[in-house]
Amino acid sequence: MQVKSLATAVLALSAALVGVSASADTLKFGKSEDAVKYRQSSLFVMSQHFGSLGAMANGRAEFNADLAKQNGAVLETIAALPWQAFGAGTEGGKTKPEAWSQKAKFDEHANKFVAEAGKLAAAAKTGDLAQLKAAFGPAAQTCKACHDAFRNR
Repeated sequence: MQVKSLATAVLALSAALVGVSASADTLKFGKSEDAVKYRQSSLFVMSQHFGSLGAMANGRAEFNADLAKQNGAVLETIAALPWQAFGAGTEGGKTKPEAWSQKAKFDEHANKFVAEAGKLAAAAKTGDLAQLKAAFGPAAQTCKACHDAFRNR
């Protein structure tokens, strides 16, 4: 896929997701399985964009400022989506029961990630690899901390 086509696709996805995130507080799931699928899907998409930024930040992929900006924009948009699918009655998937029994702690982890994802996206927007590297580590640590506390392996 050409970079221009990818950019168009990413921008279209971002625009669509902005509309979804605006209604995030009112999103309801008919079945708990739907909530599990929703959060797993949004976390998968998020991990793809986060992983692309990480590969550039860690030197496993060539730095591409335009691609970093695009991935950062999608990450910033989607970072807030999965958490709405962790409501009461949505237990299951790869998530430990503590996500529900320690909801305040879980929410704190989610909020830290959303904040760090915003900082990573801002760093990516600069087109500066040094800023991307500086922001990637703290964002990755928020992922690890939450996974360590709340994700089944």
